[in-house]
Amino acid sequence: MPSMENARLTGISSMATRQVLAELTAAWQQRSGAIVAIESVGGVDAAKRVQAGEVFDLVVLASDAIERLLASGHVAAGSRIDLVRSDVAVAVRAGAARPDIGSEDALQRALLEARSLAYSTGPSGVALARLFERWGIADELCSRIVQPPPGVPIGTLVARGEVDLGFQQLSELIHVQGIELLGPLPDSVRITTTFSGGVCTASTKPEAARAVLEFMASPDAAEAKRRQGMAPA
Repeated sequence: MPSMENARLTGISSMATRQVLAELTAAWQQRSGAIVAIESVGGVDAAKRVQAGEVFDLVVLASDAIERLLASGHVAAGSRIDLVRSDVAVAVRAGAARPDIGSEDALQRALLEARSLAYSTGPSGVALARLFERWGIADELCSRIVQPPPGVPIGTLVARGEVDLGFQQLSELIHVQGIELLGPLPDSVRITTTFSGGVCTASTKPEAARAVLEFMASPDAAEAKRRQGMAPA
């Protein structure tokens, strides 16, 4: 392991991994003495900031976003490490009716009966939009979709009663008060995102950044991932 004592690394990630990265960076600091400060923002914004040349040591985003940063030269070749798999889950306001979402047909009925719904602008939202198109209900749902303001989690809209159904990464819903989880999408249309880490080419401490990512991908990190509603990749 490279010498880490008193090292300070910076990183950026999407919101979906905020909680698990907070737990893992705290564990890494206890183990190595190195501080890792990771800023969590919207995934699209995070990728733009890395592409714009903002200096970070590491970045954690959906795997396709990491691949684009590799292709553009902003993430070091060979440094991608898959960290977690995360499922999209569905939530309703606490105390509200709990529609059946156990099959594709049931989920479609729940969507068509909902007065409003919200989903993220990240990869899971793109996948949902494609699913609605495939089912032929996208036009019918269009006027009911609520776009969350920047920085406002989907679960918060659900808890306030502003939307009937909220679709978001499970890891982003499990800590929200005032909602109830219906569960993941049916197996036949389950949306699972792999989140990966990479060492930024702008990093002045690439070996230390790689060591952090290797720890985050190790068996020692598995329990933290499960606690945060994710699975090891």
